[in-house]
Amino acid sequence: MPFTLHGIPVSRGIAIGRAYLIAPAALDVDHYLIEPPQIEGEIVRFRAALALVERELDTLRADLAADAPTEMGAFIGVHLMILQDVMLVQETIDLIRTRRFNVEWALTEQLERLTRHFDDVEDEYLRERKADIEQVVERILKALAGASPAALHGGCDEMIVVAHDIAPADMLQFKGQTFQGFVTDLGGRTSHTAIVARSLGIPAAVGVQQASALIRQDDLIIVDGDHGVVIVDPAPIVLEEYTYRQSEMALERRKLQRLKFSPTQTLCGAKIQLYANIELPEDAQAALDSGATGVGLFRTEFLFMNHKDRLPEEEEQFIAYRRAAELMNGLPVTIRTIDVGADKPLDSMGGDGYETAANPALGLRAIRWSLSEPQMFLTQLRAILRASAFGTVKILIPMLAHAQQIDQTLDLIREAKRQLDDAGLAYDPNVQVGAMIEIPAAALAVPMFLRRLDFLSIGTNDLIQYTLAIDRADNAVADLYDPLHPAVLQLIAHTLREAKRVGVPVSVCGEMAGDPQLTRLLLGMGLTEFSMHPSQLLVVKQEILRSQIKVLEKPVADVLAAYEPEELQAALGRLALA
Repeated sequence: MPFTLHGIPVSRGIAIGRAYLIAPAALDVDHYLIEPPQIEGEIVRFRAALALVERELDTLRADLAADAPTEMGAFIGVHLMILQDVMLVQETIDLIRTRRFNVEWALTEQLERLTRHFDDVEDEYLRERKADIEQVVERILKALAGASPAALHGGCDEMIVVAHDIAPADMLQFKGQTFQGFVTDLGGRTSHTAIVARSLGIPAAVGVQQASALIRQDDLIIVDGDHGVVIVDPAPIVLEEYTYRQSEMALERRKLQRLKFSPTQTLCGAKIQLYANIELPEDAQAALDSGATGVGLFRTEFLFMNHKDRLPEEEEQFIAYRRAAELMNGLPVTIRTIDVGADKPLDSMGGDGYETAANPALGLRAIRWSLSEPQMFLTQLRAILRASAFGTVKILIPMLAHAQQIDQTLDLIREAKRQLDDAGLAYDPNVQVGAMIEIPAAALAVPMFLRRLDFLSIGTNDLIQYTLAIDRADNAVADLYDPLHPAVLQLIAHTLREAKRVGVPVSVCGEMAGDPQLTRLLLGMGLTEFSMHPSQLLVVKQEILRSQIKVLEKPVADVLAAYEPEELQAALGRLALA
């Protein structure tokens, strides 16, 4: 009997095939107390399982194909670091010694303690990193039970993987198999499954609750990656429609590849810059391969999240930033300073106050935390400045809202330069400094930013949720998260208009930049710099090549003048036809 499930669209396209279910490791393990003479033996069993998992991950990383997505190796590296982390290993051993828990009980108890820290994280990307810890623990439990990691067997040419969640290391098991798409119960737009699916260009729907329970092995299913829809046992007419759409999309993708290295400009000759968002230095290669003309956002949080008991040293950060700059071969790399704090906790931050804020999303985070920890901030600034000697590097500051914050930040940048001068270390003295516009107050008071800074970058994800008071991670209100709300559009248009008036460049680096349905709207507002995930670049480029800015100005003005939903939809319809 046909039925439809709904989740989160994370990788565009349509997949049609037979379901291949992967059962998760059972975390409902035996709980029992061991006798004192058994303690050391239990610890030996734990360490043997750790060593086995480490060998498995080392083998997987060594066997990575040359054309494997860079994210694969990076995620395996993260899992190896977690496997050696004192917060996981030593604390589990302490539970065995002090509480006399059997190793499985101790391990799952420590997992619960660690993942609890992530539950209040407001940032979607960082919150979903708790999946790394869960996936490592699952591998250890499988090793303790003598089970092999998830692997795919058989040779179905149209296989769609259905799972509760998929670890990146387990995804490597698929490399010798033909699979068409992913469906997972868990995950969001920045989960590992989503990131790897986009890297591979494979349709995926995540956060499809109960999918692995409701879908049976070998069911015929359709994954609509554009809408996050999964259709199980489709009717013949539905299957025929999706098969036709799938063939049309395949033809379109082949055509898009021809656009990769052609100039990005509108029909009227306006030149547009298409940049990539990256999380790791190695992602810069994917940016180049996609035809990006630079990195518009290098999120540095991943470097910090890999350290549970300390902050990364200057040299370690410098090597990462330099690597990205060198890979981009002189193209600009915009590095955002650390965007963590009360809502994105690091164990190395210390102190209960960071984790007990009544409303962490509005607390001591991003630049607020950086300014409260000037030595940490100076360390990162020196590392970024040093990397500027190896390429075109820009510094981007998150969550600025006050003139005093801008001035303090610029003072610290000058101090970092002075320290580098004293140490005789090279850097670009003219490195540009910009601000994220992601708070309504910043957008409304943008002239004070324009007088002090070299460029702006609109972070639409946060701007939308702060403007509408919507936690986009809260399913109860997620439907109210609306990039086309008149207030959001007015703030973006105002920022672009004011910046253009004084000649300060502005980019958009949130999800709106990578949505081809919004490309013409942003062009008509005056946007000339887009930054997005590399996989979204060509479809946005196609929209740009088909657009003529003069033709867009009137329908975009109509969109901005519309406040009633019916008027807005009508104006958007006219824009689509312009």
